[in-house]
Amino acid sequence: MLPAVLVEHVRKEFILRHNRAMGLKTRFLALFHQSKRERREHFLALDDINLHVEPGEALGLLGHNGSGKSTLLQIIAGILEPSQGRVITRGRVAPLIQLGVGFHPELSGYENIFLNASLYGFRNRDTQKRVKDIIEFSELAHFIDTPLKNYSSGMQMRLGFAVAVHLQPDILLADEILAVGDQPFQEKC
Repeated sequence: MLPAVLVEHVRKEFILRHNRAMGLKTRFLALFHQSKRERREHFLALDDINLHVEPGEALGLLGHNGSGKSTLLQIIAGILEPSQGRVITRGRVAPLIQLGVGFHPELSGYENIFLNASLYGFRNRDTQKRVKDIIEFSELAHFIDTPLKNYSSGMQMRLGFAVAVHLQPDILLADEILAVGDQPFQEKC
């Protein structure tokens, strides 16, 4: 059987730029050439990471802050490119990595369900069949016509998670985003 997620020899390096305090003129000139005051440092976030996740398997990443867990999830989701190596995903990927991604703050929760589902490739008629269950699972029926900008972070997480699981992705990537929900909702997830 082919794996749902295959990560081979993935390496991710970031370039950190350290700027000393600059005036407006120096900042403007730095746009056109590297300032002598700018110092670059290479930061290795991931080195030679290999994973093989079968369909139906669950995988948890544990590590200290800054150990590269979120970076790896972003690479698997296709948000970041690895510096080296390759990632192959088979199926629809639903990344729950950052609050608000795939949502528009001016739209209502109801409208955002359709917007988010369209980003996963669903047509409106397919989403319409699931919208009642999404709203019920999110426990946001009372607020569903309210613009998202008025939602708390926990409410946004509830809506995002409810949409993602009801669209039945093949691969669900969840970062610490679930930590913002209350205990009963976390247990429900």
